[in-house]
Amino acid sequence: MADRPQPAPLLTPAQHRTLLELARSSIAHGLAEHRPLPVSLDQQDEALRAERAAFVTLHEHGRLRGCIGHLEPVAPLAVDVVDNAFAAAFRDPRFPPLTAGELDQIDIHISVLTPAEPIEFDSEEALLAALVPGLDGIILADGGRRGTFLPAVWEQLPDRRDFLRHLKQKAGLSPAHWSDSLRAWRYRTESFGE
Repeated sequence: MADRPQPAPLLTPAQHRTLLELARSSIAHGLAEHRPLPVSLDQQDEALRAERAAFVTLHEHGRLRGCIGHLEPVAPLAVDVVDNAFAAAFRDPRFPPLTAGELDQIDIHISVLTPAEPIEFDSEEALLAALVPGLDGIILADGGRRGTFLPAVWEQLPDRRDFLRHLKQKAGLSPAHWSDSLRAWRYRTESFGE
């Protein structure tokens, strides 16, 4: 299967910088006020006022320190980034809340998602063949369980079969799980960081 083209960038480098500054400001505001930074949308570019889904990932010395996001749009992009940055710093259940001493140690990465599209398949082999390593973010769902991997996860799991097995586990399924009710969707991301 030929690689699908990467979508054209939706945001400018200046908009990337604005979102990264908003994310960092929201974390700093959270340390002082215990809530996300309020965003004045009338001061934001039109692209940052559009409803878009995004994830905010924090790394400290190269190690994951928090990652929170939405798979579907729930708010204007600027608000989604501010809320997710705060949540990644203080509400990711895998980590203790970020401390003031860590603020200068973290790197912030933002992934803005394209709308998810269903993947048609009738077997695990067909699903594996449909995956585009390095580009596809995948949502997997079955029996009320759901999980996703952002495209960046391909860097750690470049093999399609390993990627799918780990995604099944993240969704709370067995790595060998298969059923006719299994569903999958793909999305792409526009990703940028500090």
